[in-house]
Amino acid sequence: MRPTPKDDSLIRNQAYIDGQWVDALSGETFAVTNPATGDVLTNVSRCGAKETAHAIKAADTAQQLWKKTSAKERFAYLMKWHDLMHEHLEDLALLLTLEQGKPLAEAKGEVLYGANYVRWFAEEAKRVYGDTIPNATSDTRLLVIKQPIGVVACITPWNFPNAMLARKIAPALAAGNTVVCKPANETPLSALALAELADRAGIPAGVINMVNGITPEIGEEITSNPIVRKLTFTGSTPIGKKLTADSARTMKRTSMELGGNAPFIVFDDADLDAAVSGLMISKFRNAGQTCVCSNRIFVQSGIYDAFVERLNKAVSELVVGDGRSEGTSIGPLVHERAANNVRALIEEAVSKGATSKSFAIDELPNACFVAPTILTDVSDDMRIFHEEIFGPVAPIFKFDTENDVIKRANDTPFGLAAYFYSRDIGRVWRVSEALEYGMVGINAGAISNEMAPFGGVKESGQGREGSKYGLDDYLEIKSLCMGGIDT
Repeated sequence: MRPTPKDDSLIRNQAYIDGQWVDALSGETFAVTNPATGDVLTNVSRCGAKETAHAIKAADTAQQLWKKTSAKERFAYLMKWHDLMHEHLEDLALLLTLEQGKPLAEAKGEVLYGANYVRWFAEEAKRVYGDTIPNATSDTRLLVIKQPIGVVACITPWNFPNAMLARKIAPALAAGNTVVCKPANETPLSALALAELADRAGIPAGVINMVNGITPEIGEEITSNPIVRKLTFTGSTPIGKKLTADSARTMKRTSMELGGNAPFIVFDDADLDAAVSGLMISKFRNAGQTCVCSNRIFVQSGIYDAFVERLNKAVSELVVGDGRSEGTSIGPLVHERAANNVRALIEEAVSKGATSKSFAIDELPNACFVAPTILTDVSDDMRIFHEEIFGPVAPIFKFDTENDVIKRANDTPFGLAAYFYSRDIGRVWRVSEALEYGMVGINAGAISNEMAPFGGVKESGQGREGSKYGLDDYLEIKSLCMGGIDT
């Protein structure tokens, strides 16, 4: 197993502000550890309000020039950044696995996924179109133009530390904005490596800024500072609600991609092999630590036993271990606290009558690992029905009718992603329209790419990332009324 990237200059441990790598003013640092081994990878500058204010000021200054660059210029900068991500794919993936734990194959997929967003929005920079509106009177003309918002704050999670950041920075820069980013403290190294590559791509100083450290201080500075005109956040619903409320003080625009409780429905006319395959992708990718993971698996009564049998076989083939080891398909959870939360959900379900079956060939390496687990005989009164699992646990619920499962699937305040398998075209339309979710996978377990809008409804957030709609959240619409045309 290669312990570090070949290009060790990608390992950065300072804040990136106004094109410079700087220490925290206090000189303090915090440790970044590998969850698979417990080893300390490095110590990163522990920034707070003052460093964040400096970054915001730098972004504001840079934005005055960046917004004047042409769409073709922004395209060229972003494509250079994109190309460097591909050039350093192996190192970026290894760095991601070291700090987050996911298998190297998944880490490579994440880096490429993030790079796809950079390329997509580089192209979309050239497609920020306006409108002409039929005039109300003969001596006036009405036009609509779109302009950058200004300084954008990006707060990203630990589960996809590379892709979530690329997915936010790319549209912001493409639209002519600058950014101040606060990556998760658990996984700052992937973000700082992206900043290093942005610097190599020649993106001007101050256009991208990165701070990590004292999360409450950084968040308070971002939400209270009137220079920041937009906040985009991916993370938990409680934190998203707080950030939204705090941002209201300065009437910032917000985009929130929050928690989920995704149903995965298998109807009795489904292709069972395809459904199991789709569930394995949706449930066990990143050890179940994704916001669009299948959380509640509903299987129609007549095929319940057959489905569970096939799923047991598929899960038994998963390999638990260090993400750097060849063949590993399930890595550790991000830290022991996360693993304990998942274990508590399993224990509560079992105490109420669920049957648990865990799969792990060898003894688990440390307390950050949770064995892939299938729960049967589960019921809707268990915590696991209502709470996001964020671990490699598949609870299988039985249902009888289409109306019954739609009601139960929608019985949650969340509405990010949903999945179902059926070959009945009428049912496909009925269920797709009835599910209260922002994204629905139909006979598909992987639904996200740069061309499709990503986002939820209800308490899963607001706004969309990716697709042709993804640039709108980073632009202001301005109407121009021109008078005196007849004089």
